[in-house]
Amino acid sequence: MKATDSTEFINSLNAGVFAQQLGRALSDVAAGVVDHGKEGTVTLTFKLKQIAQSNQVNVSHKLDYAQPTKRGKKREDTTLDTPLYVTPEGLQLFQTNPTAQLFKEKDTPVHARD
Repeated sequence: MKATDSTEFINSLNAGVFAQQLGRALSDVAAGVVDHGKEGTVTLTFKLKQIAQSNQVNVSHKLDYAQPTKRGKKREDTTLDTPLYVTPEGLQLFQTNPTAQLFKEKDTPVHARD
């Protein structure tokens, strides 16, 4: 099996919303670090569990961050699940390419006129 494309993996979680949440958390924590001179944290946690007897896993993904503030910190965490397929190409949202051509041109019922 090939290594999972980490960019595609993150973008697949929660239909891309997780990637947006991660970007926002990184920006907010970095701004708090610069504004207040204190350390901040962003933590990602992934738990994988097989779905029944299939070649799918349920990925529980947690984003936890602490943004420094003037007198303390602001903390938030989010946990959601996304089912993914285990394929020869790594973890993927779809088992096969959903945009692949369904029918060959020669198999189409109506042929173009010349």
